[in-house]
Amino acid sequence: MLDTTLTRPAPVPAATSTSVAARWVGVLLSPWSRLSLLVVLLAGAALGMLVFEPQRFLADGWPSQLHGATAAVVFAAAYGLCTVVFVPRPLLNLAAGALLGARFGLGAAVAGTVLGAALSFGLGRLLGQDALRPLLRGRWLRAADGQLSEHGFRSMLLIRLFPGVPFIAANYCAAVSRMGWFPFVLATALGCVPNTAAYVIAGARAETPTSPGFLIATGFIVVTALFGTVVAWRKRHRLRTR
Repeated sequence: MLDTTLTRPAPVPAATSTSVAARWVGVLLSPWSRLSLLVVLLAGAALGMLVFEPQRFLADGWPSQLHGATAAVVFAAAYGLCTVVFVPRPLLNLAAGALLGARFGLGAAVAGTVLGAALSFGLGRLLGQDALRPLLRGRWLRAADGQLSEHGFRSMLLIRLFPGVPFIAANYCAAVSRMGWFPFVLATALGCVPNTAAYVIAGARAETPTSPGFLIATGFIVVTALFGTVVAWRKRHRLRTR
């Protein structure tokens, strides 16, 4: 007589299933997997900016019922998110002045700048630092990394005061370095004020382009941009010759 009893498969040992799960978790949390996630997030953000143009909602679709401190808080949150998705800060600063005026606009723009910088720094530090630091082998890259790691507050303060490096690039370079979070945020908050104020005032006085406020703000923007370009070129030259 044939034995019709079904043969049950042998159970998988618990230790084996645990090791497989641990291996997959290790792969997903590996430096290169996290860097790939960061690249995907940034690419998606850039695509979203091109498709949806979030900056136009700040200038054209701003709710009329928002005003005063409430409008400044909402604008600051939107400003921070827009900087993460590569919306240029000068446009946001001009919009802050045009929509909120000089006083509330400056507060919102500075708060949004710090928020956007902190978000970018956190993403870069969490998802990109472990994978990118071993690639800092060139003389120029190591010198720049050493400058940010050893003199983080001073270097970032100069970058913010005299913008010669794009905002988002400075955020991620600082994140890959060994700069601390607090010096980065403090240098950003202090260093961004003069240039941000100039743009906000220019936006607030845009309807009267011959007014002293608009002319002074515009002149300050031009001078700091030129000075920042010269400083960035000299720093680049010095780092190359080290």
